[in-house]
Order: sequence, then C-alpha cells, then structure tokens
Amino acid sequence: MTALVMVLMLLVFVLLDVAVRAIARRLAAARERRTREAALHVALRLEFADEARSLKRAEVPHPKAHILAVDDEPVVLDSFRKILVLDGFSVDTVENGPEALSLVRRHDYDFVFTDLKMPGMDGVEVVKAVHHLRPDVDIAVITGYGTIDTAVETMQHGAVEYVQKPFTEDELVAFTRRLVIQRQARLEAARKPVVRLTAPAAADAAAARDYAVPGGAFVAPGHVWLRIDPSGRVNVGLDDFGRKALALATAIALPPVGREVASGDALFTLTRNGAVVRCTAPLGGRVVAVNEALRDDVSRLRESPYVHGWVCALAPRDLAAELPQLRIGQPLIAWYQDEIVRLREMGGEDAQALAVEKWPEFERRFLVRDRMAAAVPAHEEAALTGGGS
Repeated sequence: MTALVMVLMLLVFVLLDVAVRAIARRLAAARERRTREAALHVALRLEFADEARSLKRAEVPHPKAHILAVDDEPVVLDSFRKILVLDGFSVDTVENGPEALSLVRRHDYDFVFTDLKMPGMDGVEVVKAVHHLRPDVDIAVITGYGTIDTAVETMQHGAVEYVQKPFTEDELVAFTRRLVIQRQARLEAARKPVVRLTAPAAADAAAARDYAVPGGAFVAPGHVWLRIDPSGRVNVGLDDFGRKALALATAIALPPVGREVASGDALFTLTRNGAVVRCTAPLGGRVVAVNEALRDDVSRLRESPYVHGWVCALAPRDLAAELPQLRIGQPLIAWYQDEIVRLREMGGEDAQALAVEKWPEFERRFLVRDRMAAAVPAHEEAALTGGGS
C-alpha cells in the first residue's frame, strides 16, 4: 500500500512539474508577444526625419534578423511591420528607394525587401544599388502577378528570392523564416574554418566543422602526421584534414613490416568499392610496426586520428635532416588554413567527406609528392592497392 502511495505521489509531482513548465512557457510567450506589440505601437508614433522622412522603425529584443522593407504603398508596409515584428523580427520601413539606400549605408541589415513597381526609383534599381553598396545583405523582391518575370530577372542582379502579393500572414512568415535559414546556411558555409591546436587525444572531440592539429606532432605536406616515440621510432598516421576528407574509406592497406621507404613514397592506401587513394611517407626509414587493429576496424582512423588511428611506425633513416621539411605548431595552423582554401577551390566542403569520384583529384592535389612515381616496388604494388579492399 505504501509503495502505491509513493508511486501516486511521484506521478502527481511529475504531472505538476509538466503543468508548471507548460504554463511558464505560455506566460513567457505571452510576455514576448506583449513586448513585440509594444515595439510595434511605439514605432507608429516615432519620427525619424533625420534618417528618412517616411521611416518607421520597430525593434524587438534579440531579433531573428533586421529587415528593411521599401514599398510605396503604406498599407503593405503596415502589414510587413505587424506580421514580422510579432514573429520576432526588427523591421524598418520606408516608402521610396532613395531613402532605403540612405538607410542601407547607415545600418547593418540582414535583409532588404523591395517592391518592384515604385515611382521614381523602381525595385530593379534598388536591387542593383543595394547589391553594389552592401553585397552582404540579402535582397527579396515583392512582386505582383504581372511582374513575376521581372522579379525573376532581378535575381541576376543580386536578389535572392521574391514573394508575390497579396500574401497571407502565414505565407510571409514562412517565406521570411526560409530566407533566414538559407542565409544562416550560406554564412556558415562561407565562414573561415576553425583550426585548433589540441592535445592528440582531444582531436576527436573537436566540433564537426573544425580541424584539429596535434600539439607535439609534425605534419608532412602529404597530410600524414608523425610523432617521435621516446625509443626513437616515429608513429605515423593520417591527419585530421585527410581523415575528414576520406571518411568514406571502408578499408586500409598497411605497408609490410621491414619495407624501406623514402620521404614521399606511397606508404598506405585507403579504399572503398575499388576506389583507391595513396598516402605518402613523411620521411625515409624502415617500417617496424603496423596497427593491425585498423585492418578490422578502419573507423579508428576517423575516430581517433592521433592516438588509436596511428597507421605504422618507422625507424627513421635521417630524422634530423628531414624534420625541417615538416610543420608543427603555429606554422601548421597557417598552412591548414591555406589547404582548406584549396579544398574549397576544388569544390570540397570544409570538414566533410569527399565523394569517392573526387578521390583521384584529392590525391593529386593534396597527398602526392615528387617521389610517388617511384614509390612502391613492383612486388608490393598489389598488396598496397588491393590487399585491404
């Protein structure tokens, strides 16, 4: 009986907690809406003649975006303010193109919404001018049924999208939210990638779009890292740049123990469905050990590139002479930034797996070094290119 009472009490507490949280969310939403309504009403009473004679401004706390709308019909602008401010956007509105351009010069907007048919300066001219003055601002065109073809043409001059009027509240909100998502995705794709100097064990904890370069390890031009063991041998593996680009690999072919390699020789290969990419030796020496665990689980290469993802160990031939060719620390970070730019130029996405059909180009641009042609003795070629597939 006591147990039943305890269960019932626990259930009551859970239900009360859920109810309180739901009520709190509704109250917070109601307060937020009242704040936005207040901003909307204030905007209708303010004058901004020093900035633009027809300007009306509604600013909300923590806006989803800052929008400037220009249209010669005040009723359309009233709709924009009412709909978008209540949805959490800060909105400025003006009734002509010259005033809009004046504001664009003064303020940082995320979006400009412009009507097409306006006296004096029409929407096409507004699109061209805004795109010239602030190419970072996304421009959307407001169009009527008879001007859709012209609206489409404005996209050649910098507009990103158009919305047809008359529009419902839901249509405008959905349209604007979609623009925000598209803008965020574009800005994210264009942002400078983050390259972090980390402890070797922390590389797998880096954000998905970030790159980790290992503290205390060297990286060769072919994106193979090496770390010097206290015994004098060097452990070797694929760096974070390479492991992200080649994340689709399903098998690895390891070099045979005892093989002699020179700097730039093919050392190990990654494969997927017959596609092969070769990775080169960071320095000359003899293979003294290989990571057999990778044969059964190549994901170790991706999940822990600088610890469990080591590929092989080399007894270096002339370590002191070859180390200056490698990068470590801050110079390594700067080089990574340049490599990421080169990856973008070939159509690759930052920190994303390359499609298998791009592997040959990736190998040629990023992994191959001068000695590749003489890299592998003939009797070992089959083992390297097919032994792990």
